[in-house]
Amino acid sequence: MHIHLSDSLSGRQETRDYEAEISFDTFDDGRSSYPVVEKQPVRLRITKIGEKRLSLLAEVSFCLSMPCDRCLEPVTVPFSYEVSREADFGEEAREEEQAYIEGYVLDVDVLIRDELFVHMPMKILCREDCRGICNRCGANLNHGDCGCDRTEPDPRMAAIRDIFRDANR
Repeated sequence: MHIHLSDSLSGRQETRDYEAEISFDTFDDGRSSYPVVEKQPVRLRITKIGEKRLSLLAEVSFCLSMPCDRCLEPVTVPFSYEVSREADFGEEAREEEQAYIEGYVLDVDVLIRDELFVHMPMKILCREDCRGICNRCGANLNHGDCGCDRTEPDPRMAAIRDIFRDANR
């Protein structure tokens, strides 16, 4: 959604409140796309803090469907955060790059997406004790044991295994 900021800059009213719908249905982080499964309107407060300067405060709440890092099952991950920015439209400050503002128009979706990169979790698990997938057959071990032999031999014993293998030939 786009919000025209010229009214806030030229008017005498100090603060304006808006509700803006999140218009994107997927979030793409450059590696994967995650569907938005639930979203609430963004509550946005724009306050005039000086000549050609605005304070932007947005309250964001939505959920993405993301795969579990161990078993790859979809997990609904909630996001709720505040975005606080200052926009300066003075002559000196116009050279600063603000991707979420073009001219005097605020793109709420770009503002939310930029901040979402900071709030992405490091690890996503469907549950704390997720067992993951079998490294042999790919079965989800949370649904039960697959029966594969998953024992990994100790690499320090490789020389001794080679001696026994050679002796049995």
